Amino acid sequence: MELKSLGQSHPVPRQIGRVNWRGFWTLYRKEVMRFLSVFVQTVAAPMVMALLFFAVFTLALGRNIEMVSGIAYGQFLGPGLIMMAVVQNAFANTSSSILISKVQGNIVDVLMPPLSSLEIMLGYVLGGVTRGLMVAAAVWIGLTPFVEMSVHNIFAIIYFAFMASLMLSLIGMLGGIWADKFDHIAAVTNFVITPLSFLSGTFYSISRLPESWHFLAFINPFFYMIDGLRYGFIGHADGNPLLGAVLILGINIALLALTHRLLVTGYKLKA
Repeated sequence: MELKSLGQSHPVPRQIGRVNWRGFWTLYRKEVMRFLSVFVQTVAAPMVMALLFFAVFTLALGRNIEMVSGIAYGQFLGPGLIMMAVVQNAFANTSSSILISKVQGNIVDVLMPPLSSLEIMLGYVLGGVTRGLMVAAAVWIGLTPFVEMSVHNIFAIIYFAFMASLMLSLIGMLGGIWADKFDHIAAVTNFVITPLSFLSGTFYSISRLPESWHFLAFINPFFYMIDGLRYGFIGHADGNPLLGAVLILGINIALLALTHRLLVTGYKLKA
């Protein structure tokens, strides 16, 4: 695209020499206000859903599974429910935002301003991270009256909650860029996100699985997110929290690079 001025043409800059903080902040604020405008649906509803899961599993299984690795089942279950809510909502935030903009045709309003690909990516992704962390806090607060949510390592809680929100926000953004209709996002949610979160130790310890099945957990990145957050709360982990922290960091770096590359090339975003 070119702008005409005094009979001369000048290219519109796609990237600027310094960070466009105002543009980045505007995009980030727009993403945050988008989900806060429907707070009951985006933050309160996941908390209620987590409480329902907690009630069903503790009432139905609590008497049969009173302890898991020497820890009360309710305490063991709580961190898993927090991470499951983070995973689902961080993914939903970025994937729905990108896809709605594509379907409505207003994605151009984000691509045309003088925002770099990095600024666009971080604006969307940090919006998803914010929602993920807010949902985590809401579920944590909601569970507190019903189970003792002790804190073993606050730094592990912050790290794994943030990195999980970042990972799922990036996956959601990739899904939104790739998808052409809402059925595509629903397929990713139903066949990828939900199975991986349910089969990663959310409701159980992998020590209860046959040893030959342990590898299914160890190749699932969601396992390390849940296991790390659980370690932060109760000090127990089925795997190695340090290994999980490094693995999640590596995956997020790869996802950041891939997402940035797709934005630079305009894959499925530019006609």
